[in-house]
Amino acid sequence: MKNRSIIAYMLVLVCMPAKATAAIENDVMVTGADTIVKRMVDLDELVVVSQPKENRRLRCQPVAGSMFTEKEMTGLGISDLSSLSAYIPSFSMPAYGSRLTSSMYIRGIGSRSGSPAVGVYYDGIPLISKSAVNSHFYQTDRVDVLRGPQGTLYGINAEGGLVRVYSKNPLNYQGTDIRAGLGTGLYSNAEVAHYHRPNDRLAFSTAVFYSGQRGFFRNTLLDGRADLTNEAGGKARLIWLPSQRLKIDLTADYQYVNQNGFAYGQYDISTGKFDEPSTNIMNGYRRNLLNTGLNVSYDMGTLRLVSVTSWQYLHDLMQMDQDYLPEDYLRLEQREHMNAIVQELTLDGNVGNKWRHVSGVFFSHQWLHTEAPVFFGEAMNKKILGSMGIPPVVSSALTITDNRVPGKFETPVTNIGIFHESNIDITPRLMATLGLRYDYQRVGIDYDTYSHFTLENAGMPQMHIGASAHSYTSLMQNKTTKSYNQLLPKVALTYRMNDAGSNVYATVSKGFRAGGYNLQMFSDIFQSELRSKGKEMMVLMNGDMSVEHDAEDYSRIDNTISYEPETSINYEVGAHLNLFGGRVNADFSAFCMRINDQQLSVMADRYGYGRMMVNAGRSRSLGAEVAFRGNAFGGRMTWAATYSWVQSTFRRYTDSVTVATDKGLATEKRDYRGNHVPFVPQHNFSIMADWRMDISQNGLLRSMVLGVDLCGNGKTYWDVDNQYSQKAYATLGAHVMLDFGSVNVNLWGRNLTDTKYNTFLVNSAIDGVSRSFAQRGNPLRFGVDLSLHI
Repeated sequence: MKNRSIIAYMLVLVCMPAKATAAIENDVMVTGADTIVKRMVDLDELVVVSQPKENRRLRCQPVAGSMFTEKEMTGLGISDLSSLSAYIPSFSMPAYGSRLTSSMYIRGIGSRSGSPAVGVYYDGIPLISKSAVNSHFYQTDRVDVLRGPQGTLYGINAEGGLVRVYSKNPLNYQGTDIRAGLGTGLYSNAEVAHYHRPNDRLAFSTAVFYSGQRGFFRNTLLDGRADLTNEAGGKARLIWLPSQRLKIDLTADYQYVNQNGFAYGQYDISTGKFDEPSTNIMNGYRRNLLNTGLNVSYDMGTLRLVSVTSWQYLHDLMQMDQDYLPEDYLRLEQREHMNAIVQELTLDGNVGNKWRHVSGVFFSHQWLHTEAPVFFGEAMNKKILGSMGIPPVVSSALTITDNRVPGKFETPVTNIGIFHESNIDITPRLMATLGLRYDYQRVGIDYDTYSHFTLENAGMPQMHIGASAHSYTSLMQNKTTKSYNQLLPKVALTYRMNDAGSNVYATVSKGFRAGGYNLQMFSDIFQSELRSKGKEMMVLMNGDMSVEHDAEDYSRIDNTISYEPETSINYEVGAHLNLFGGRVNADFSAFCMRINDQQLSVMADRYGYGRMMVNAGRSRSLGAEVAFRGNAFGGRMTWAATYSWVQSTFRRYTDSVTVATDKGLATEKRDYRGNHVPFVPQHNFSIMADWRMDISQNGLLRSMVLGVDLCGNGKTYWDVDNQYSQKAYATLGAHVMLDFGSVNVNLWGRNLTDTKYNTFLVNSAIDGVSRSFAQRGNPLRFGVDLSLHI
């Protein structure tokens, strides 16, 4: 396998232009070298990619990381980050029901809403909006996942870790790829891509795709598929080398998705019975997403200057039945229109091969316009009338109509970062990493929203009140901003144990997650305000009613809708070992993360209704991760195995909740110290193995690969009280890959045991009855994928 790895690595280098070749000297990546020296070959270096901020191979850095190649992802049926997360220690990205909802958790860091906790880069371009990170993988060359805070080099929202996705490079890869697939649930997939290199200095690629499925869950009320999905897109890339020192890389990627989503069905915790979704509107999500980027690098010999310029555009629409019931209580429409620009400059280089350094400046600005009207249906209107405190003889004659909370929100975000990191060889085997970043963030909100409804009464002669219709309006308009400053240090020691590249490391680093505003809190604030009026609503019997707000009201509202940044300190030790002559890679890491001002989505306590993002105090995340990958039997068998244990608990967190008593509703204080942080799996494991059988070198069938994989999660709590949870579960997959030369066929099966499990659970008591609603994981599936390379 070692010889095969060397040959594969050299083939990649041969395809690269002479002056753009990436050399490796003493485990250091060097751009622009004319000769190639490599001390040892590692399994994670078979795919050479540009690393503008790091000049050492991934497994020589003091970080826990995982790498997946296109071949591995094809065998496992990975088409996005959510499906990839099952095979990475301490990484969870549940399928919550749409491309919009893309909460990622690494080592207990993350949440259902608010700012992302994991940074995502596509071809060196940072994705600014959390609504953009969950996209379809196609023509992907490699994916890296780095665990633990990466804020020193990558800044804000890389507190839990970092994901780097790389497309195929037309300088290294040429030809035409055609792919097609079919599977159960009417799954279908098609891709066409072309890579061309007219000369040594110019290369380009174009690709288009379509992917869709009819789905597996039916909305019984509307008699339609609740998880129907159609998505399509295309991307283009142009790489130009005007000179031996200058490289220009231009890329554009557009994706469109239109799907029914949020297939939440009622779930009985005690019996495990799952009902099909039954909502009075079809939940759905539609998104237009465009990412463009210009990477320019100039090699000055001992220094390299890299510029990354990006414009990102997103326009989407989410529709959700917020009560998940057949009755019409609440529904939400959310439209986002986002433009974002990014400019980053980095300067890296070597000083005598003993000091490798990188410095840079980062700027991003996001313009985000959101319209998020909430509509209240007949069932909710009856509930509101019952909570107003109006005498029954009066409320029985009243009807609420046209009840809605329109809202327009402008939420600009500006981020500026200045960073530096040095890797210094203290001895030939001991390296010190010292890094520091200053991050400035400015977030703002400009809102224009109001609550409006019409109160109609049929007339009450006994109270001398005639028939009438009058409107209620409560207007809220305000503008405010918040600014935050953070220093993000990193200190690490790496000791190279032998010439085979094995090393141990210890790291201390700080992470930072941005603050922001809760846009969906306004409907809760309005409803709570309405209930507080009580008998004042009798004014509507004789005329219209308009509610005014003063400075004190706006101060309280701003405090309610805003949440502060989350910070963490990560203490980590680990090892990267190359065993048995390089046939086995073993990675170990243990960590302790202390999180301050942890962001959580909880029930509102200031107004007593709804959910909002808050800073919950302190928590601690302890864990250990192991990962193995290797080959055996002369390279005919390749295998990998991972396991992680994460214990994420609250160290300081109290909250006020509303409970029912014999005397009515009362406020109760609760202390959650020692409880598990919700949505974080305590265990994560995966096992993968492929066995290749060579059939014939010149025959129709060249080789056949038999593969099997097993992955699982658990236990996962769904609430801060730790009353509801998903027990540990596992899913089994298998595939048979047939190599016919230029044509490959992949027969696959997923969740072969048809394991029943939930990827998400929420509790609701909107009609006074406590219910649980769950998003079920996909059932047993079969399919076939064909690929042709010309």
